Amino acid sequence: MQPDPMIFTPLLAAAGLIFAWSCYRRFSLVGVGVAEDRCSSLPERLQGMFLFAFLQKRVVSRPFGINHLFIFWSFLILAVANTEFLVAGVLPAAKLSRVLPMALYQPLVLVFDVVSLCALGAVVIALVRRAVAPPYEGARTGEAFGILSMIGTLMLAYFGLHAAEIALGQEPAAQAMPVSSALASLLAGQGPYTLESLAEISWWLHAGVLLFFLNYLPYSKHMHILAAIPNCFFKGLETPNTQPREEFVEGNVYGAGSIDRFTWKDLFDSFSCTECGRCEKSCPAATTGKPLNPRVVMHDIKMNLLANGDLLQRGGEPTVPVIGEAEGSIRPDALWSCTGCGACLAACPVFIEQMPKITKMRRHLVQMEADFPEELLNLFENMEQRSNPWGIAPGERGKWAGGREVQQFEAGKTEYLYFVGCAGSFDSRSKQVTLAMTKIMEAAGVSYGILGKEEKCCGDSLRRLGNEYLFDKMARENVAQFQEKGVTKIVTQCPHCFTTLKNDYRQYGLELEVIPHAEFIESLLAQGKLKLDHHAKKGGNIVFHDSCYLGRHNGVYQAPRAVIAQATGTAPAEMERNRENSFCCGAGGGRMWMEEHLGERINLNRVSEALEGNPGTICTTCPYCMTMMEDGLKDRSSGGTNVKDIAELVAEGLRG
Repeated sequence: MQPDPMIFTPLLAAAGLIFAWSCYRRFSLVGVGVAEDRCSSLPERLQGMFLFAFLQKRVVSRPFGINHLFIFWSFLILAVANTEFLVAGVLPAAKLSRVLPMALYQPLVLVFDVVSLCALGAVVIALVRRAVAPPYEGARTGEAFGILSMIGTLMLAYFGLHAAEIALGQEPAAQAMPVSSALASLLAGQGPYTLESLAEISWWLHAGVLLFFLNYLPYSKHMHILAAIPNCFFKGLETPNTQPREEFVEGNVYGAGSIDRFTWKDLFDSFSCTECGRCEKSCPAATTGKPLNPRVVMHDIKMNLLANGDLLQRGGEPTVPVIGEAEGSIRPDALWSCTGCGACLAACPVFIEQMPKITKMRRHLVQMEADFPEELLNLFENMEQRSNPWGIAPGERGKWAGGREVQQFEAGKTEYLYFVGCAGSFDSRSKQVTLAMTKIMEAAGVSYGILGKEEKCCGDSLRRLGNEYLFDKMARENVAQFQEKGVTKIVTQCPHCFTTLKNDYRQYGLELEVIPHAEFIESLLAQGKLKLDHHAKKGGNIVFHDSCYLGRHNGVYQAPRAVIAQATGTAPAEMERNRENSFCCGAGGGRMWMEEHLGERINLNRVSEALEGNPGTICTTCPYCMTMMEDGLKDRSSGGTNVKDIAELVAEGLRG
């Protein structure tokens, strides 16, 4: 059953032109962003696109992702059928049944028939899920139900058309179409006029919905159908655990205070967002009732681009601020709620980079507006004047050693620089971890030294909070000092020091080996340099908490678990949220130096999860995590549970 090409051809041409124009207008807006190279390493990018876009590796990592995989591949396969449908509407002689031999045509229509049924089933499941158990609050939108209903309607129209054609005897491959043939059997006894009417109605219904759906896509959140695959191609090739440097010269603008200060990839991310809610569910701020919601941040960036893009393309100034209270603006208190944990990055199935955008906006607030929470003023002053968050005199840095003599680092004489860090030098609880580390290294015969009063803060919190100017100053000084002293290997006990020295300082030309204490201790144990007495399990039942900056940001998951297992004789218990799905302690992203005034405290949420297993000890690998866990235990009045660093467990078990 075919329409009159004289009627359908102009409709298809108009719909195609409008669709092309709409896509051009939308996607051209990303051109107002700052240039950024996302085309290097083509083979690696193609591999990533195949793995994550077509095989949907991240999508299927969550249970409902299987259903989306069915919809996605049904969409791709049926794109062939729909293309044939549209072409045949203009050129009836181009129908596949007329141009393909039956040996090829029959398997093809068999696939189309079965896939259409799978797609219909997946759409029904998605509709029920959206209605009964939506992925996030507010997910029951008319747009979402409308899109799913249109996809379902396309499938029903497909079956209606082919069932009628089979019943009329017009389909030569009827035996290869089990679903359509089964429906055709239900039409037995219907007259030719009824069947022809059904076929004609189904054809036009399919055509109308398909053309409307095509032209609605660029104006809906389902634009991700067009943007998600290329976004996987353009994804960062490394974990986005750092930020680009800024050049500090007179007249420069810093951070992202308007939509055109983001890169084109930042803006393309906003069109790629599926609004699936996975980042929202993973975000510790959103989970505990803070104003930050990564999904909403991406939506607001898109709305801001749509509001300002045309003006910027014409050389005008944006009228809607990217940071503020207006529609399409992001609230400042949302930006300051971010812990920089990277959970949103790990959860996003299409590799949208939410966290780096937040840091860019923080940079603008701090460096261009001097608009930041008042409690950060002391932090910035302490860092600038005394190079540590507490403002303690640098001469106090080595006092953690007490009366013990610890060797200063000397190039050519000491192999490892032990970078103690601010917490390990000044925080009373973390000093015990520092002592445990020195005990371990001495027991293993490691050649190490410290910088003592010459050591300076790495600047992690400054960079994450957006004070790039001060971070840049401190980074330059540290890099110069390391190079002058001939440092080639560094051991850290703080993941924040580790990721900063390892990742951020590479931007300053520092290429050296930075080893987190978890991996360092694991290597000492593997080499047999440490003898442990772990016959008796220490600290009761041990549950392990992953540090975001060691785990998600740097992929170190197994080393601390291996150390705990060797120190106690038993593998640690796992919290429900662990490894790449671990939940933040609440202190990252500079939040260590800020109070939580909104929602539930993040550390309490995490401690409550840890206590579900009734542990004797919560084991950590980070001084910030240790502080937050201990504070949470006090609040929960759980005096029977201790918090220990893995170094303390090992030091307690050393023989002799």
